[in-house]
Amino acid sequence: MSLVPNVIETTSKGERSYDLFSRLLKDRIIFLGEEVNDETARLAVAQMLFLEAEDPSKDISFYINSPGGSITAGLAIYDTMRYIRVTYRHLYRAAAVSRILLRRYEETDAYYAENMDTSRLGEDRRKARLRFYSKAAPG
Repeated sequence: MSLVPNVIETTSKGERSYDLFSRLLKDRIIFLGEEVNDETARLAVAQMLFLEAEDPSKDISFYINSPGGSITAGLAIYDTMRYIRVTYRHLYRAAAVSRILLRRYEETDAYYAENMDTSRLGEDRRKARLRFYSKAAPG
């Protein structure tokens, strides 16, 4: 059972309570923080399609912190990402299928920080490496 915190937003009409993921979605932010499986893929795809239908001209931020998972579920997310407009991504921990999702954005603004538990043998495991992929990045 995962705990989802609530956030309280105060407006001129009073206070409104949201679960954290609903509040992020309101700001066009999708967060995938678990293993990629049929359920997490279904949720991510539904959120992307909802935001695209709501306003296709606005950017969607997609944050991934995943150890990997199902190839077929990951490809469902990947295909949806190709279909809609997602322009900024942040990837902190990735293995297997999560890296495929990042590959979709190597030519745009995608960040990848290799986590210590997935770093290659022979590298200093106390230091995470950061790779920046961008069309504007030198060399």
